[in-house]
Amino acid sequence: MTAPLTEPAIVSRLRAAGCVFAEDEARLILSAVRTPDAAAAMVERRANGEPLEHVLGWAMFCGLRIAVEPGVFVPRPRTEFLVRRAHALAPPRPVVLDLCCGSGALGAALASGMDECVLHAADIEPAAVRCARGNIAPYGGTAHEGDLFEPVPAELRGRIDVLLANVPYVPTGDVALMPAEARDHEPRSALDGGPDGLDVLRRVTAEASHWLAPGGRLLFETSERQVAAAVAAVEGGGLAASVATSEEFYATVIVGAKPV
Repeated sequence: MTAPLTEPAIVSRLRAAGCVFAEDEARLILSAVRTPDAAAAMVERRANGEPLEHVLGWAMFCGLRIAVEPGVFVPRPRTEFLVRRAHALAPPRPVVLDLCCGSGALGAALASGMDECVLHAADIEPAAVRCARGNIAPYGGTAHEGDLFEPVPAELRGRIDVLLANVPYVPTGDVALMPAEARDHEPRSALDGGPDGLDVLRRVTAEASHWLAPGGRLLFETSERQVAAAVAAVEGGGLAASVATSEEFYATVIVGAKPV
């Protein structure tokens, strides 16, 4: 059996591997394990560049502990701004679709702040759908595997009040510049948005109006440099576009509203 690792020893190992928040990560790892062997294995995984959330098996998002297994996109803190905007705009008892859902973090976070909602989620990655099923189950949610709207039940067409679309928006040429944690450990489909980063978004906006209820909203994140093109895609899909920004979260969210 491996000798117990002390917290200072773990901090030293993580710091040597380039972990900026080594002290915090060491405490989280020690709180998550029961044996020295398990601690040693987790420390090595993290030191070798695996995202901390994959090592722990969860990520904190909007105050919720979201299960995240290896190979699944890790929800980013900045995306909490998107959830806040969705919550502010949602009608009572909304029908919600979390598209490109990854772990289902957005849908779970939105549902957790509501008295009642109908929640569906969809993703093309099997591992993501497995995580999402568990994360949205406490809210009565259902997760579907497939490409964008393809697996979404047909009876939702024209009934969705809130469409959360955490689409990939990194231009293909910039993926190689991303941190190794994302580039090497998250699915390419969750990062690569095509030549200008908006290929998947354009596919979503082309269909969104058919799925939204009158007055329903599409919400997605983008970068500042992509705002004009993203707004054009929303308006081209027949939706009225508005832009919200947050200095606190360093985030830009675009809302597309279907006319009533």
